[in-house]
Amino acid sequence: MIARRTIRSSSVRPSYVPEDFAGRCKIFPAPTADGREPILLAYQADWVLDNSRLKIAEKSRQIGWTWSEGYKIVREKSQMESRLDHWISSRDDIQARLFLEDCKSFAGLLNIAAKDLGLMVIDDKCSAYVLSFANGLRAHSMSSNPDAQAGKRGGRTLDEFALHPDPRKLYSIAYPGITWGGSLSIFSTHRGTANFFNELINEVKHKNNPKQFSLHSVTLEAALADGFLYKLQKKLPANDPRQQMDEGEYFNFIKAGCADEETFAQEFCCIPSDDNSAFLTYELITGCQYRAEENWQTDLSDAKGKLFLGVDIGRVKDLTVIWVLEQLGDVMFTRRVIEMRNETFDSQENILYPILALPQVQRCCIDQTGIGRQFSERAQSRHGKYKVEGVTFTGAVKEELAYPLRAAFEDRTLRIPDNDHVRSDLRAIKKETTASGNIRFSADRGANGHADRFWALALALHAGKTKQEMGAVVDI
Repeated sequence: MIARRTIRSSSVRPSYVPEDFAGRCKIFPAPTADGREPILLAYQADWVLDNSRLKIAEKSRQIGWTWSEGYKIVREKSQMESRLDHWISSRDDIQARLFLEDCKSFAGLLNIAAKDLGLMVIDDKCSAYVLSFANGLRAHSMSSNPDAQAGKRGGRTLDEFALHPDPRKLYSIAYPGITWGGSLSIFSTHRGTANFFNELINEVKHKNNPKQFSLHSVTLEAALADGFLYKLQKKLPANDPRQQMDEGEYFNFIKAGCADEETFAQEFCCIPSDDNSAFLTYELITGCQYRAEENWQTDLSDAKGKLFLGVDIGRVKDLTVIWVLEQLGDVMFTRRVIEMRNETFDSQENILYPILALPQVQRCCIDQTGIGRQFSERAQSRHGKYKVEGVTFTGAVKEELAYPLRAAFEDRTLRIPDNDHVRSDLRAIKKETTASGNIRFSADRGANGHADRFWALALALHAGKTKQEMGAVVDI
């Protein structure tokens, strides 16, 4: 809980605006008689005014960092004395386009002549959204392919760096690009302690900063203290419930909406999740996620490959999750993740059975532990023991399910949706050793279930590796 302060949308200029704000740099307009205020908050201004050759920021999500970086790029590259283009790497194609839209907005705001050249083929390695300035320089906004950075001189921006599939490779290729001038800006929320982004942050904080980065750290609490909520409320509709919140209420509102405590600490408080305690690291998980622009939820009846299902049964406290995988070659592609809470078993069957009836469905593994036994037996009676297998969760069975799942992540033979709740469940599983030396897989029960998505995925993957023949389980 942070200290509650009363800053609401009103005509009164908020106290977060420093008295010398306009004097710090002429790019920031002083408040005018009609109440207009500086474009950037103090933490954004600190970033824009930092002209370090290398700078890095660990930050909360959705506090306008990309916005301020776009401001800085437009101002710098539109100057007549500027010499080099700028290259922006975003996590996906959608973010790359949105980043350039921010740059265009700032060009208009600052009355800078700039032309949107749209999506252009740069070379055989990449395409980019391009904004051209009157001095001939360009800002190129690309998606995350590290190879696209090779052979290009000029400034670099690595947006949401920790979320890239291979941050270390991206840095290794991007850094040489500023040899002949320009700067390198890196900013991101954290993605676990094993991530290269966290390694760079730790070098600055605890290892004498050998690379000489300028570090910025801005949590949600710090952003709120600088007036973030006031700015947000200026943009929200009048009937939005956040209009009536103060900073403490908004802080708790965001926290309550997160998948779990670990997610909130990492996404909004700059505290990376401990990869040493989790069965799956963030690096493994993000390496198998679909890109934002990929349409992974295809019509199951049109599936070209074999379909395999995993069903983790819940009723009240836990979710029922149906996970559908399509096998294409050596890769299992997620096609559906169906989640149900407080649904009757009849309702759950009405959703599951039409999927089981599809000819592409080869096998379905259902958690038959406890309340799942009758559900599993009814599915077997309806669709046959050849297609439906009941799985009773014991310590040994969980181990048999969990390790092949991790191997699929390690081999990248699995594709999963980029979703906070899915990530939370995959991260929730902890491998523990009991006093007797046995392995136990456990997860804290949270508001969104008991790692139900993890076990549904593990069951679906298990269904793809086994089949029932005359009562025996054999490899496919």
